[in-house]
Amino acid sequence: MVPSEAAAPPLDVDQILADPGVRIVVCCGAGGVGKTTTAAALALRAAERHGRRTVVLTIDPARRLAQSLGLTELDNTPRQVKGIDVESSGGELHAMMLDMKRTFDDVVLAHTDPAKAAEIFANPFYQAMSSTFAGTQEYMAMEKLGQLHARGEWDLIVVDTPPSRSALDFLDAPARLSRFLDGRMLRLLLAPARSGGRSMFSFVTAGFGMFSKAVQKVIGAQLLTDLSGFVAALDSMFGGFRQRAEQTYRILQARETAFLLVAAPEPDAVREAAYFAGRLREERMPLAGLVLNRVHRPTLPELSAADSLAAAVRLADEGGHPGTVEVLRAHAALAQQAVREQRVAARFTEAFPAVPAVSVMAQPADVHDVDGLRTIGEAISRR
Repeated sequence: MVPSEAAAPPLDVDQILADPGVRIVVCCGAGGVGKTTTAAALALRAAERHGRRTVVLTIDPARRLAQSLGLTELDNTPRQVKGIDVESSGGELHAMMLDMKRTFDDVVLAHTDPAKAAEIFANPFYQAMSSTFAGTQEYMAMEKLGQLHARGEWDLIVVDTPPSRSALDFLDAPARLSRFLDGRMLRLLLAPARSGGRSMFSFVTAGFGMFSKAVQKVIGAQLLTDLSGFVAALDSMFGGFRQRAEQTYRILQARETAFLLVAAPEPDAVREAAYFAGRLREERMPLAGLVLNRVHRPTLPELSAADSLAAAVRLADEGGHPGTVEVLRAHAALAQQAVREQRVAARFTEAFPAVPAVSVMAQPADVHDVDGLRTIGEAISRR
């Protein structure tokens, strides 16, 4: 048993998944710690065991979620997962992957008339921003989560976030959007549209002299015009977008949301988990617990690494069976690894002793199907 479990209360995942008051579970953590698999396993267990109509949303562009659920592809529309055992529970499982451009397009279509939407779609700056602009993915993730929540079709929404520093961008999306909308540069770009429709170039030239020449020289007059047109076209809907994003942020702070940190017993992963836990505490967001994946434990924990190695040496000197010698050495290596993992995991527990935790043993092979997800779900739920 790792120290995090010894010092912290056990994490009761089934209680979270079965609670009708919990409508959102957000899985966060560093990359490569099994976060996507954990999110899928939790969603599957919520549907099969607890009869909840569940949707799992991945923001990570990796295809592992679709593969493990037996789907050929995932897109911006929830797809029902077939062939799962929900006959007795009455639950359902759907899965989707965020398409940030499609989500941005849907926002434009929902909040502007067709002519204005066509103008926005044709703008080169919009085309670039909706596909590659830094921060757009996080803005659209917040928008999509808000849409799913507002529809009221799901008993539970499970969110698989990007690696944790990017997931912090997900949390920061409303504030960053507000800073962008309230920024001085944006107000300058909006000024022509709010002052009678003069062109950006003529307005800036008349009002700002050397500033306009410098901006034009750096980014070009055409790009400046495209940017001005884009901002003016979206001006009428930006306020609503900001309001919805801030509303979703408040939902993430509410009791209906449960954040689960996912980590592996490795220094970088545990450090990321601790960093995120501190941020959640600062933002007063409900941290439900820590899932420590890929933990190693020897079959005979009472046999120490030192004793195992000593026995291997003695047996080899006495001409014992080579297979037994190798087993003793393998046990010693595993026991040493377990001790290292315990020390690493303890760093989180020492910083956050009240956070419930559960450990999941390392699996012999990667999870690639529904049966594997069930195994992970059972392991996470074992107290």
